[in-house]
Amino acid sequence: MDKKTYDFLNTWGILPEKVDMQVLCDSFLDEMKKGLQGKESSLDMIPTYVSESIKIVPGEQVIVIDAGGTNLRTCLVTFDEHFEPQITDFRKTTMPGSDREVTADEFFSIFANQVEPIIDKSDYIGFCFSYAATITADHDGIPVKFSKEIKAPQVIGTRIGRRLLEELGRRGHAVQNKRLAVVNDTVTTLLAGMAEGSRSHYGGYVGFILGTGTNTAYVEDNKEITKVSGLPSGRQVINVESGNFDSPGGKIDELFVAGTKEPDAYHFEKMISGAYLGAMSSLVLRKAVECKVLSEAFGKRFEAEGDVDTTQMSHYLEMPFNHDYKLVRCVEGNEKDAIALWHILESIIERAGKQTAANLASAVLKTDIGMDPLHPVCINADGTTYYKTAYLEKYTEYYLEQFLTKVHHRYVTFVHIDNSPTIGAAIAALGLRD
Repeated sequence: MDKKTYDFLNTWGILPEKVDMQVLCDSFLDEMKKGLQGKESSLDMIPTYVSESIKIVPGEQVIVIDAGGTNLRTCLVTFDEHFEPQITDFRKTTMPGSDREVTADEFFSIFANQVEPIIDKSDYIGFCFSYAATITADHDGIPVKFSKEIKAPQVIGTRIGRRLLEELGRRGHAVQNKRLAVVNDTVTTLLAGMAEGSRSHYGGYVGFILGTGTNTAYVEDNKEITKVSGLPSGRQVINVESGNFDSPGGKIDELFVAGTKEPDAYHFEKMISGAYLGAMSSLVLRKAVECKVLSEAFGKRFEAEGDVDTTQMSHYLEMPFNHDYKLVRCVEGNEKDAIALWHILESIIERAGKQTAANLASAVLKTDIGMDPLHPVCINADGTTYYKTAYLEKYTEYYLEQFLTKVHHRYVTFVHIDNSPTIGAAIAALGLRD
């Protein structure tokens, strides 16, 4: 890259080398410890009361509810003798509250309608609830707030598992022996890795999602969770809520975050996730025009085409000569612009990959997992941003190898398990047998 582009990226804090992985990881670890102790922290470190020692029982049928985005899904899951999940009785409907505001009674009535046809087929229910919720010691969930435009204010603060079973009981079903576990989608991603682990030899598990938003889950020793009294010996899955990490950034991050809807929250998510990478890139490109790194002609074309999203910035890096893409049209006839644009966008993604690697490294370094190369940590990574954004997966794994393995001698393996929310919720329900 030429000096002008390099100086621009350096000045605004966009260069990947501006990210010190050890410093960032140490900051992550400090926030994690404070969150576990109940001290002020940008990381909630939510206990899930889900043990790492769940045994997958072949042949045991489990009811699964998956509430995420705008869809509500239900099914039955059974693991065969090879620990492969078999999914049957699948049903899908619109998530209540996605198209209009609903009362709590309406909300749980719609859930009951979906579960009712299979409620008598198992006493174990795994409930993947992909919204902010406090998890109770008896495995219920209490919503804190709804995202993704779900409008059900009366449900906030209620025990969703209990209310669902009460509605089913009111309809005449015997629910007194039903056992239900509420978990979020990042936790189910980790648990789905355990099904893979039943066929392999992993030394630990991390769940990671990088899509519209981002989050991480890992397994912690109960003695470290001092904000909860009376925990037994053993280990449990922790929902880090890593997207809210108060990550140090550069000048461009401060400017970008200040213009977002909640400028005091989700700093880390705004630096790496799919909902924000495109918007961040749009801001950077305007600054590049102001600083004359990109031409005035580019600036006029860019304003005419409009802001880019994460997919569109990725498209340019993948196919910089495809004139169906708006950024290609913006640099048409100007090779200097084309090259500078490529370096700017690639730098944004490489930096995000390095930050992502520091996040994952902290989840491994927080405990004693991954020291044996024969038993690496299984990182089940999910999310379209991680897999579909040009170079993001590559840079994440590269920097994780350079920092976690070469420096700290910890070993990891990435997997991508389809239907992770469904599989993980089923495993959480099987944990209720213990």
